[in-house]
Amino acid sequence: MTTFPAQAERVVQLLQGHRSIRKFTEEKIPAATISEIIRCAQMASTSSHLQAYSIIGVTEQSLKQKLAEYAGNQTYVETCSHFLVFCADLHRLDYVSRAQGVDVTETLETTEKFIVATVDAALAAQNAAVAAEAHGLGIVYIGGIRNNPDKVAELLGLPDKVYPVFGMCLGYPDQDPEVKPRLPQSCVYFENRYPDLHSLADELKQYDQEVKQYYLQRTKGKRQDTWTDMVVKTLSTPSRTHMKSFLKEQGFPLK
Repeated sequence: MTTFPAQAERVVQLLQGHRSIRKFTEEKIPAATISEIIRCAQMASTSSHLQAYSIIGVTEQSLKQKLAEYAGNQTYVETCSHFLVFCADLHRLDYVSRAQGVDVTETLETTEKFIVATVDAALAAQNAAVAAEAHGLGIVYIGGIRNNPDKVAELLGLPDKVYPVFGMCLGYPDQDPEVKPRLPQSCVYFENRYPDLHSLADELKQYDQEVKQYYLQRTKGKRQDTWTDMVVKTLSTPSRTHMKSFLKEQGFPLK
């Protein structure tokens, strides 16, 4: 086992102990804690210091109920203390540029800037997740808001050149699930060049069995999916095929 310096040990344990939490107590998160979490999100790396993202904090119960519905009736969106919606945001960059008399539309409409804004939002979100867990909170990402991105955008008043990447439930945990096993490091980290995946077949089979055992124990024998089973099930039918047209309508033509 790797030994880390004392000051790094808690950070490593926090990162390696992440679990998605979908059941929360009724306790509300103090405003000061939310502010600190957002500040941590703001300190994430950002391409060219553009900070091309925005975060919508949703606390109104009626809005959370609607978002839960739009996300596929995921009730924890409604029951969590705070629901954060992380948005890729090129609108602010357009605004400040126009204020200087400069039209940057051609640049903002490129696929590259779409990627920049999406990655910026994701990096900020992960910083927020780690900060929240450091405060003893639980989190779960909600990609389901992309089920109905147009309705989410309208509900939250998102302007042109802003789109909801995903949401995140925050709250005090009311469950204690086990850490879900990840792929072997040999299957995700490669030095110098990408390998022939046939060379990793045995590791992937072993991982399938590990995931199967995880679900058998977690569900007391009611579920025994392997990782490969889940991959095939998830990818057998295309999902959210509306995203391309939505993005174009929202000001992301991806040129």
